[in-house]
Amino acid sequence: MGTISFPNLGIEVNPDQVAFTIFGKEIYWYGIIIAAGFILAVAYALVRVKSFGLTEDNILDMLFAAVPAAIICARLYYCIFYWDLYADHPVSVFYIWEGGLAIYGGVIGAVLAVIVFCRVKKLPLGPMLDIGGLGLLIGQLVGRWGNFINREAHGTVTDSFLKMGIADAYGQVTYYHPTFLYESLWNLLGFVLLHFYSKRRKFDGEVFALYVAWYGLGRAWIEGLRTDSLYLFGTGIRVSQLLAVVSCIGAFGVVIWVRIRRKPQPEGLYVNRIAGQTADHSEKEEENPQ
Repeated sequence: MGTISFPNLGIEVNPDQVAFTIFGKEIYWYGIIIAAGFILAVAYALVRVKSFGLTEDNILDMLFAAVPAAIICARLYYCIFYWDLYADHPVSVFYIWEGGLAIYGGVIGAVLAVIVFCRVKKLPLGPMLDIGGLGLLIGQLVGRWGNFINREAHGTVTDSFLKMGIADAYGQVTYYHPTFLYESLWNLLGFVLLHFYSKRRKFDGEVFALYVAWYGLGRAWIEGLRTDSLYLFGTGIRVSQLLAVVSCIGAFGVVIWVRIRRKPQPEGLYVNRIAGQTADHSEKEEENPQ
């Protein structure tokens, strides 16, 4: 693999895709980075869980449903819109270790799994999605650095200040938009903003809706710079860009509608209702000691 450089930042590195080898099996940095993002997201969720009225067991149980669904849907999303790569050998759809996952497919799969999980376990959907949205931002901002190691998911040729140079096998350097970096920084900013806003949220599900809107707003712009976009069945429409625009508008619309029509109050939050019920129960026990 060739060197990666950011000339205007004085950075030049040549990271190997393989981190180390165990019993002859190569362990790739991409997988390690994705795993690190997942672990950090889960750790954050477990720290914040009580502020959403949930328990650590709720989060851990939910992951058993959401993670497999996210992986399966991320793969399906990619394969459906890159079907030409699999049409002659459909069984290769299952060769997930060869790469080919789409984050939007993963998010859709995870959300569907969480909806089913909450209905089965009779848990509130809004708080679960809220804490999940914050976790997704962490996973996405970290995970994009796997694209950096792989020299992939970059943008078009550019001469911008943040241009990223990638050297080919002959040492020829071409400068691209580092779209992986744009998205990572966008997600980092979104996480910081939503982390603090979540403590002042107006209704359950609002943080998740704002995550969808924030990510969609950034992805709509960033996707337009990428050279590896999935297209809508032979058209010139970038699937993820279209989905980003639609989801951004829809999510902002939901937040505005709820705020104007329902005028949510803090006491309506699930965590506050749970706290109120606990306080009432304690008062009754004090009034009627056994």
